[in-house]
Amino acid sequence: MNRSITLFLLGALAVATQAMGAQATLRAADSIRVAGKEYLRLSDWAKANDSELRWVKPEETLQLTNRRARVLLNVDSREAEINGVAVWLLFPTVYREARLYLARVDLQSTLQPILSPPKNRSGAGIKSVCLDPGHGGKDPGNRVGANQEKKYTLLLAQELRDQLKRAGLKASLTRTADTFVELPTRPELAKRRGADLFVSLHFNAAPTSASTVRGAEVYCLTPAGAPSTNAQGEGAGAGWFAGNRFNEKNMFLAYQVQKSLTKNLAVEDRGVHRARFAVLRDAAMPAVLIEGGFMSHPVEGRKIFEAAYRREMARAIVGGLLAYKRQVEQGG
Repeated sequence: MNRSITLFLLGALAVATQAMGAQATLRAADSIRVAGKEYLRLSDWAKANDSELRWVKPEETLQLTNRRARVLLNVDSREAEINGVAVWLLFPTVYREARLYLARVDLQSTLQPILSPPKNRSGAGIKSVCLDPGHGGKDPGNRVGANQEKKYTLLLAQELRDQLKRAGLKASLTRTADTFVELPTRPELAKRRGADLFVSLHFNAAPTSASTVRGAEVYCLTPAGAPSTNAQGEGAGAGWFAGNRFNEKNMFLAYQVQKSLTKNLAVEDRGVHRARFAVLRDAAMPAVLIEGGFMSHPVEGRKIFEAAYRREMARAIVGGLLAYKRQVEQGG
C-alpha cells in the first residue's frame, strides 16, 4: 500500500473517531503484527469509540456494543455480525495473551463505516442510480433448466428502475434488452451518465448442492492489499483500483442493501462480501454487486422466476438504497 493511501485511511479513521466522541488514542504499543499485517487491540479501540466488550462465549465469541451497534466477533475467524447482519472481515480476528485483536484495515474499512457512516460533502445528494443487469446476449450467466440468469437480472432491473423513479430518483440501465455489454463498459456508462450509485444485479447457482444452498449476498470492492472473500474471476491482483476511492461508502452501501434484503425478504443471510469484480474495480462512484438468491434452489429459484417476488426484492433493494441515502446526506 502506498504512502498516500495509508495517510488517507489514517485520516478517515481519525475523523470518524472524533465524530463518535472518542477521547483515547491508539498507540503503536497497542498493536501487533500477524502475517505482515498490523492488528490493534480491540479493547483499546472499543474504549476510544465509547463501546463496551463482553464475552458471549468465553474465548470464542465476543460482543462489542455502543449506542449505535451490536457487533459479534468470533475468535480466529473472518465471520462477524453487525446489528444482526452477517459481514465478512478481510482478515481473521486474532486472540493473543487473553486479548482479541482486529486488523487495522478491518477497523478502518469494515467496522468504522458501518458504526460511523461516511457523509457526502455539503450539497452532494444521491439523485441518480445506474442499474447493471448482469450478463446478456452471448453471455447467459447461470442456467437452471430453460431459465437463464440474464433474463431475470434484466426483469429485476426494470422493476427496480420503476420503483426508484417512484421514489424520486433517476434510474438508468446498462442494457435494456438481451444484448451483450463488455464489463468495462458498464461502470463507464454509469460515469458518463453522472450516476451517484452503481448497482450490479445477479443471481447465484450451486448445481452440486442445489437443495441446500440459498440466500442473498452483497459484494463491494476489496481494499488494496487485502484478500477477497470471493476471488473467482478477479484476475487482477490485490492492488489499488479506481473504485477503492470509495471504500468506506462501498461498505456502508453494501451493508444497507444486505440488511434490507434479509429483513424484508426473510432470505438466508449470506453476508456482505468483498471482491475485485471488474464492474466494482472501475466504478467512479460507490458501487455494489447483488446476488439476489440461488436460481438452483428448488424453492428460492421458483420465487426468482416469479414477477411478484422480484417486485418484493426490488422493494427491498430500494429500501437499502434509500437508507444509505438518508445517512450519507445527513449534515450535508
